[in-house]
Amino acid sequence: MKGKRLHLIVSGRVQGVGFRYFTYITGSNLNLHGWVRNRSNGNVEILAEGPGNILEAFIQVIKKGPEMAHVTDVELEWSEAHQDLPPFTIRSTR
Repeated sequence: MKGKRLHLIVSGRVQGVGFRYFTYITGSNLNLHGWVRNRSNGNVEILAEGPGNILEAFIQVIKKGPEMAHVTDVELEWSEAHQDLPPFTIRSTR
């Protein structure tokens, strides 16, 4: 099964609150491939691949975030999986 690719930009209080680690653990536990990183503008960027139903569940968890976070917006962009992503990881800020 090829699956789907999901690109997310998460806005709100999402830096300095453990959001990247929370996303990394969630993505890893769901056996997704991809990465999460902070952006210099204060947002968090996520690229993930996996089965569509698993990515839908991932979105719901990301919209809540860790306890100290406050997510105000999640921009979503779907595409077909490229199958070129590593097991879920944290990348450095862009």
